[in-house]
Amino acid sequence: MRTLRPLTAALIASLAMTQTHAAEADYSLTIYSSAVPGQIDVGSLANYNMYGLPGYGLVRDRRSMALPKGRGEVRFQDVAKLIDPTTVSFSSIDDPAGTRVVEQNYQFDLVSAAKLMDRYIGQKITVERADGSELQRFEGTLLGTQGALLLQLPSGEVSSFSRYDNVRFPSLPGGLITRPTLVWLVDSAAGGTQKAQVAYQTRGMTWWADYNVILQEEGQNCRMDLAAWVTIVNQSGGSFPQAQIKLVAGEVNRAPSAPMGRMVKAQTLEMAAPMADDGFQESELFEYHLYTLGRRSDLPDNSTKQLELFPAAAGVGCKKELVFTASPYLYPMWGGSPALDQGLGATHKGEVGAFLSFENKAENRMGMPLPAGRIRVNQAAQDGSLEFIGEDLIKHTPRNENIRIKLGNSFDVVGERKQLDYQVDTGNKRIDETIEIEVRNRKKTAAEVVIRDYFYRWSGWEILESTHKGDRRDQQTMDFKVTIPADGTAKVRYKVRYRW
Repeated sequence: MRTLRPLTAALIASLAMTQTHAAEADYSLTIYSSAVPGQIDVGSLANYNMYGLPGYGLVRDRRSMALPKGRGEVRFQDVAKLIDPTTVSFSSIDDPAGTRVVEQNYQFDLVSAAKLMDRYIGQKITVERADGSELQRFEGTLLGTQGALLLQLPSGEVSSFSRYDNVRFPSLPGGLITRPTLVWLVDSAAGGTQKAQVAYQTRGMTWWADYNVILQEEGQNCRMDLAAWVTIVNQSGGSFPQAQIKLVAGEVNRAPSAPMGRMVKAQTLEMAAPMADDGFQESELFEYHLYTLGRRSDLPDNSTKQLELFPAAAGVGCKKELVFTASPYLYPMWGGSPALDQGLGATHKGEVGAFLSFENKAENRMGMPLPAGRIRVNQAAQDGSLEFIGEDLIKHTPRNENIRIKLGNSFDVVGERKQLDYQVDTGNKRIDETIEIEVRNRKKTAAEVVIRDYFYRWSGWEILESTHKGDRRDQQTMDFKVTIPADGTAKVRYKVRYRW
């Protein structure tokens, strides 16, 4: 059995003494996210170490540091393992004019058993091997490590050790470190203990928003309570105790290998009212939105933290909408000529989508920019329990915009679309088609339904006659609004003429 313990506690302690540390770091984190809403499975976060989280963070670390007077070296270990060394900046807060960085290095040749062995080839080591209750020690010069340890003993003999229990090294060779280290060559006129700031960008951080809704139906209208939370993930390889946390919402462009330090100098334009005394405050940042937590919070490495984005908005007005779509083709079917096939979508059953919409306005008890995220809706059942009724994703949504989400399909409203008549006159370049759409409501109450149909045969069309007035949504789509009584039926029949 082979057990290798190349680093003793004394060696690790001696190595740590060669690094310059400073206590009481003051951390500030700005976290950017490129996560698609709903993309990350919280239960599989450990796997993202292999591929990288869709986001990054900007770390600002303020602390007192001992600087040499004149030109000298400063070593700094307390950085995240996934640091981008091209984004590092160092500055003295107490003496910015008299202190400058002449040279910067990032050392990441971390000590390991294999590296330590390779460094000691040609030098003396001690190999320990248990023989029953006794421990045998062999001192000699290490000649090789491939397959077994080749050791030249003081007698000149060469022994091969395929089994050993421990290896002792007299010291730790230079160049090997236990943690990634930034090394600056600093020129300081005053030297001594100064307050300094280290800033850098790191991978392994992201955040996203989650919204929870409790719905109360009031006929076709409704009321809801909406709570918003953010989830922050730190897998950067660094821990940040009592950090000031900021989140940026928006599509921030990143050029390949661009230093983040140059991109974050945009000024805060307008501060909104605080969302809570010690919760997040929202403000504008260039063309994005910045959310600043009003208190400090710990963000350990390999951790997931959830924070309230803003206090729950109660009594938000909303509207439930049922939309029946039976057209089999939502997009135009033509290329350079109209679709003349009579059987194209002649008969087709449809489905009724259930949607929820609300206005993100102050007069509707909302009116705050909403970062992209997943919105989950629950409703009280007859026994009073809250039951999940659907969820959807929303994009970054500014204030005063309407939000519309799909919850699912209606169980009790069904129907179909069928072709009643079809005539083609190629000489006059026209198609006349008569369509009937039937929708049945099997609820115990009346239902308002939007019947949405798509005109996919050709771009030029007009309704010649119709049983119901339609609202033209766009160049290809028309809506017919109907109210269907309980256990009743509604039929919409229209004749359309396509011309080319």
